[in-house]
Amino acid sequence: MASVVNVPAYLARIGYSGSTDPTADTLKALHRAHMLSVPFENLDIGLKREIICDEASSLKKIVDHQRGGFCYELNGAFAALLRELGFQVTLLSARVSRDDGTHSPEFDHLALLVDLEESWLADVGFGDSFVEPLRMQFGIDQLQEGRRFRLMKAGDSILMERADPGEEYRPQFAFSLQARELQDFAGMCHYHQTSPESHFTQHRLCSLATPNGRITLTDGRLIVTRNGQKEETQITSEAAWNAALKQYFGIVL
Repeated sequence: MASVVNVPAYLARIGYSGSTDPTADTLKALHRAHMLSVPFENLDIGLKREIICDEASSLKKIVDHQRGGFCYELNGAFAALLRELGFQVTLLSARVSRDDGTHSPEFDHLALLVDLEESWLADVGFGDSFVEPLRMQFGIDQLQEGRRFRLMKAGDSILMERADPGEEYRPQFAFSLQARELQDFAGMCHYHQTSPESHFTQHRLCSLATPNGRITLTDGRLIVTRNGQKEETQITSEAAWNAALKQYFGIVL
């Protein structure tokens, strides 16, 4: 099958001009560039635009239309780019951790395993999370941007955990290393854009990592975090909301 990835256009989209050799350093740099350039957003859901688990559709949206997306789109497109550059990538099904200690259903989240001389957990589609991939090593602290991340074995699953400064570790999602196909996620992708119980149908969200924090736009609020300090601005009209979307994310709906 012919590739649907326009590599130069994708690299331009994420502002990346470094090496494309399939190495750990390249993977880290591409992952960081992606997180700083492509927002986590669910805006098409509120507009009743169907999102499908299809590489070509995700690539067109992210690269050609300068948009973001949620995990199936972001990690689906990133996996396509990495494969085109010669990386060995496996799609993983993850179940998001709940406050009561349980986890959401299988295929609720899409993450990536990248195998080089050592293996890495990559994920550009979990929102406010690690900016560079995590080593697939268990029980070690991996420090990024003042946060600690670690991977822990939990029975047949692996837990990705995060600890913010001054806090204890909390589980983020559980996953296995079973290889999946993008279409395996279609059912949960449909659920998240149609079910009133899905948090993606309950409010609009657009969020992007920055070199020193994060910018998040939700219904009625703009939240800018810089060096651990959070500043919130109330958005009181649709015109102001659209202006903020364009100013901070370059998105015009």
